[in-house]
Amino acid sequence: MGPFNVQIRTGFSTLAAHLYNLYENYQLVERDLAEFHVQISPARLIKKPFSPYARFFLDGRSLFPPFPAEQALAALEWGINLAIATRINHLLLFHSAIVERNGYAVLLPAWPGSGKTTLCTALVHRGYRLFSDEFGLMDPGREIFLPLPRLMPLKNESIRVIRNYLPEATLGPEIRNTHKGTITHVRPPNESIARSGETAKANWIIFPKWVPYAPLRLDPLPGSEAFLLLASNSFNYEVLGETGFQAVTHLIRSCRCYKLIYSDFDAALTAMNALTDDI
Repeated sequence: MGPFNVQIRTGFSTLAAHLYNLYENYQLVERDLAEFHVQISPARLIKKPFSPYARFFLDGRSLFPPFPAEQALAALEWGINLAIATRINHLLLFHSAIVERNGYAVLLPAWPGSGKTTLCTALVHRGYRLFSDEFGLMDPGREIFLPLPRLMPLKNESIRVIRNYLPEATLGPEIRNTHKGTITHVRPPNESIARSGETAKANWIIFPKWVPYAPLRLDPLPGSEAFLLLASNSFNYEVLGETGFQAVTHLIRSCRCYKLIYSDFDAALTAMNALTDDI
């Protein structure tokens, strides 16, 4: 997956089938070296001895409580995200979707519930290349971003929206009753997976927010405000100290920053296409 190798073990045949369907276009690694060794194993609860449960393990350690076995795919994806967020500190990690167009990356940092993943899914099926819907991986020394094109999780109403807007998209099973509601995962377009070794510098930072029935607005954002918003949307900004501060400062100075309010995909695409054509 981009710069990381992940070894996945499971005895659940249903999970294996889902992984084959959603990860079939990813390259298999022909060596044992992996940054993350994860496992989904059966678990038995004393209070529910006859209900199938499972646990997620990272390098042999269980990171969170058991979950219903039918939620294994969602737990696996969340567990890999947690592993990246807590163990990778040689890169600056932004909580941001990133897409690429015309050779430059577009950062889409946002808080949960802002419609970040839904917008990212629409963009990568309409001419943009997916870097990630969750992690902006920045090499602070070279000021470039590394692609990490993984499954994109849609929640609740967003699932119906994307099914209607992107009938060509490949979606996984609907996983119900998770702590985030109903979840399904979108497989990235094949081109994004095949080009996961191609890095890019950023040229735009757009803070998106979906607002029902709102007219589209794409307003310039002062650099000082963009700095505070971007630094607070980082997983390890404080850990990196001065390196993180200098990286965010240079990034803000080299990018054009905006706030995007949208309710309609077509209007958002038109505005973003015009913006990313103006290099």
